[in-house]
Amino acid sequence: MKLLFSLCLFVTATFVWAGDTPAPARPADTSVKGKVLEIKDVAGYTYLRLKTKDGETWAAVTTTPVKKGASVTIENVSVMSNFESKSLKKTFPTILFGTLGGKKAAEMAPSGHGGGEASPHQPAEKPGAISEEPVAKASGADARTVAEIVTKSAELKDKPVLVRGRVVKFNQGIMGKNWIHLRDGTGSAADKSNDILVTSASETNVGDIVTVKGTVRTDKDFGSGYVYKVLIEDASLL
Repeated sequence: MKLLFSLCLFVTATFVWAGDTPAPARPADTSVKGKVLEIKDVAGYTYLRLKTKDGETWAAVTTTPVKKGASVTIENVSVMSNFESKSLKKTFPTILFGTLGGKKAAEMAPSGHGGGEASPHQPAEKPGAISEEPVAKASGADARTVAEIVTKSAELKDKPVLVRGRVVKFNQGIMGKNWIHLRDGTGSAADKSNDILVTSASETNVGDIVTVKGTVRTDKDFGSGYVYKVLIEDASLL
């Protein structure tokens, strides 16, 4: 498992933070090649047990039809430790999150989008995949826009807020929470004030317009690389 050990050291040593979304600083050609020994599909993701030149390892990619015995390349690798899959009822001591590379990936690329339980580090939907039409602001004393929550996070820290927005990303069952990214048409991508992370026990779908009520938290560190400057915690969907 020399490869996994080296990757773990690299990601641990080179983490950088961009706004409230952590991302590992790694070269674009970081990849792992292997033969598929086992396949497990859950909502939004395909788990693959691979045989590599350095031994066996598990990897997770966006839901893709892959055949047992196929030779695949996992690109843009991000290593996570002690990752718990609620769907599989399994904790992986080490797992690789990435994208299926090469010509085969293009042939297998899924046409739709599903929710999923994979890492919140994974990028949000491609621009244009989800409507970017503005969403009307919620009403009430605690109502705020996404931009207001992000830019006034110090003022709103530990206070309840009500926000209405469109779900642009939904990851289910990570560390006992569902992770929802909301946008309402306010704010700017340049300073990341157009997107707010919400954790909740409630479920939703990408593209849904929802109103959430929760508490603003700042500088939150969940461990395992999950660090956020601002988010809404323990929210309920109204």
